Amino acid sequence: MGNQDNERPAKTANQRGAARLAAVQALYQMDIGGTGVLEVVAEYEAHRLGQELDGETYLKADASWFRSIVSGVVREQTRLDPLIGSALQDDWALSRLDSTVRAILRAGTFELLDRKDVPVPVIVTEYVEIAHAFFEEDEPKLVNAVLDRIAKQVRGEAKK
Repeated sequence: MGNQDNERPAKTANQRGAARLAAVQALYQMDIGGTGVLEVVAEYEAHRLGQELDGETYLKADASWFRSIVSGVVREQTRLDPLIGSALQDDWALSRLDSTVRAILRAGTFELLDRKDVPVPVIVTEYVEIAHAFFEEDEPKLVNAVLDRIAKQVRGEAKK
């Protein structure tokens, strides 16, 4: 046999995109199951990022990006939640949102605040795509609208 790669090419998601998706899944798991940040980060790094689990191969992800999102959301949640709440429609409370949507919005808001080196359109688009992976109806539109409002508020710019 030659020196061919037997690996399938990674899907179009880049390593940061895969890290974002894994971070949303980890945040969801923490929200639903009450799992602690250290435990969930260790589990993902050991068993999920770039690994095979239950017949599913997880995309190789940027582990440091994953860690920074998950730990950043946990660390900054008291700052993130009011921002998200103020960007929702008046009659909606953050607690009324689906846990997955909450995780997506928290991760996206954290990046808008903390990762000034990443352009707003990249952050918003990546998290809208994650929303599309879980939902078909209005949730991706909600994620787009809320992150766009937060971007205008915290960075003075919107998705172009």
